[in-house]
Amino acid sequence: MYYESPECCDSAKLERSLCLILEALGDETHDRMFYKYLLDIAPDQEQGEIIKSIRNDEFKHFKMFHMIYQEITCEPPAVEQKQDFKEPKSYCDGIQQAIFGELGAVETYRKIMFGLYSQRHRDMLFEIISDEFKHSVKWNFLYSKNRCCNS
Repeated sequence: MYYESPECCDSAKLERSLCLILEALGDETHDRMFYKYLLDIAPDQEQGEIIKSIRNDEFKHFKMFHMIYQEITCEPPAVEQKQDFKEPKSYCDGIQQAIFGELGAVETYRKIMFGLYSQRHRDMLFEIISDEFKHSVKWNFLYSKNRCCNS
């Protein structure tokens, strides 16, 4: 159970972290459609397996964010699912979108981490952030393998 003395806590930072967690959870529907789209058009099984490994990590992150939120608030998160999915123009465009999505997630997740006070929760965010960097490397591999280029 989460509890630390009030003098160590900055409630504004914690509240911001909780709001950002809700936003991250709300992106789940969009993300599931995005990964399904990329899996459907992956040019081979090897690339599909890489995308599946990233998708499975993202499912794990969803569960971790849900757990953190519930442990802090003692309430399950009330999540508004965002369904604004638009298919990328191509596989390469999807990969590029994924690369920048991972990097943007790192920035958001760092903000979440800075507002958390439980070492266990901060460690969970560290794991999630580390996974996002790992995903960026995998997406860059796929970008290179497919000789994606914007010119």
